[in-house]
Amino acid sequence: MEVILLKSQDNLGFKHDLITVKNGYGRNFLIPQKLAVIANESNRKKLEVIVEKEKAEELARLGEYQELAKSLEGKTLKIGVKAGTSGKIFGSVTNIQVANALRNQLEVELDRRKIVLEEEIKTVGSYTANLNLHPEVQTTIAIDLVAE
Repeated sequence: MEVILLKSQDNLGFKHDLITVKNGYGRNFLIPQKLAVIANESNRKKLEVIVEKEKAEELARLGEYQELAKSLEGKTLKIGVKAGTSGKIFGSVTNIQVANALRNQLEVELDRRKIVLEEEIKTVGSYTANLNLHPEVQTTIAIDLVAE
């Protein structure tokens, strides 16, 4: 069964992808949960219109993303973490905590999926995170982890 995803799903695909799944999975899970629709001709035409509209909106926001990247350049986020005496933190820092720090410290609202950490952060120190604001606009931000 071919379906069009309405939301991004782990291990399946991203929003608006056309994928093939087993009939029972599509009929009993994806469609009732409003995660996908059947990929018939009318839904495919609607998909083309929706994708074009979203691309136009993203292109219109390109200037906004470029200004945001310039304003974030050279900034450093300080994130307080609980750590042991050796500097190893309890757990790890994820893109969710980085998104919260951006919101609280720099008043920038950014989706967590646009934040990519280069390495797993498990010790106190300085790190960098890549911010994929737009396919044409990427920037990095420094992160300092301090023990609380």
